[in-house]
Amino acid sequence: MSDILIIFRKPPVGTSWAREALDLALVGAAFGQKVSLLFMGDGVFQLAQNQQPDAVGQKGTQAMMQALSMYDIDDIYVHNDSLDTRGMAADQLNIDCQPITSKSLPGLLQQHKQVFNF
Repeated sequence: MSDILIIFRKPPVGTSWAREALDLALVGAAFGQKVSLLFMGDGVFQLAQNQQPDAVGQKGTQAMMQALSMYDIDDIYVHNDSLDTRGMAADQLNIDCQPITSKSLPGLLQQHKQVFNF
């Protein structure tokens, strides 16, 4: 059983939710928590390649995403239906993710002691 599951539901720009969720993930991992991530809804846009957040005056999260493995955050999931709905495919993502179906979501949630939605 993992300690923490962080669900990313917001797009990478327009709010600070993406950065705050990543901060929580990195801090949790730094303190020895087993952290898993799930990207769903508009949160899948955080995984898109070639983002240009500086074009809208925001800091990007791409560098933080690339650092996840250094913090032993390897359980990263992406919701298949969310990708399909947004016309995205797994080969367009900037990090490796495990695909998960809507049917499998309840089981994933039950595997974690705490779940945070961003």
